[in-house]
Amino acid sequence: MKQLIVLAFSSCLIATAAAAAEPAGSFSRVIFADDFSSNAFGPRWTHYKSGSVVKDGILVGITPVGSDHSAVDIVRFPAERDLEVAVKFRFVSDKAKSFNVWFDDRDFKGSHAGHICNVNVSPTAVNIGDAKTGNFRNDIYAKKKATPSTLTAEDKAMLATKNSKLTVQLALQEWHALVIRTQGDSLEVSLDGKVAGSFKSEGIAHDHKTIVSLTTNPVDVHYDDFSIKGTGAAVANP
Repeated sequence: MKQLIVLAFSSCLIATAAAAAEPAGSFSRVIFADDFSSNAFGPRWTHYKSGSVVKDGILVGITPVGSDHSAVDIVRFPAERDLEVAVKFRFVSDKAKSFNVWFDDRDFKGSHAGHICNVNVSPTAVNIGDAKTGNFRNDIYAKKKATPSTLTAEDKAMLATKNSKLTVQLALQEWHALVIRTQGDSLEVSLDGKVAGSFKSEGIAHDHKTIVSLTTNPVDVHYDDFSIKGTGAAVANP
């Protein structure tokens, strides 16, 4: 029994030392990864109004014909604040308008669908949004959905501060590497190894993110080498 206690204590010390030695803001802890080599979705994937498939080692994003919502392919995990999401992607045809990487909290009731923040990528732009305190905040979302919209001039001025647009040029059929990092209230986007831009807004700092998803708008986006990482080292269980 004493030996087991010593071993458990030693394991905790090693994990603690590893975490202390890791540079601040380093994303080394793998929460989820999928290279789609199994040619099927693994058990941790869930889906909402999605016709997406895994074929020939890639995720093919497909919104079913006639659907009232873009295809959403989802990974859930225990709550995190700071995250790194990496994915390779390509737009296969001009039917591929864009895709979103969403960060959500399924337990949060202050925004539509628990949306926290997102990055939307199209062939010509990258848009970063604070959804929690911006477009998807419950009262704002309700005003936007009203017919006609009941957004005030003050609402529109506020919303202009909750989004950032970066201009890019992404050719069809070419693979690109996207990396998104949230750290506190900041979200940074890198494309093909270079920082494309960053954005700061209070909602991004939400400390209980439990979902990352890919939303395909509407079809013909291919994905590969998808991963979600957290900061710090996982502490070994006794």
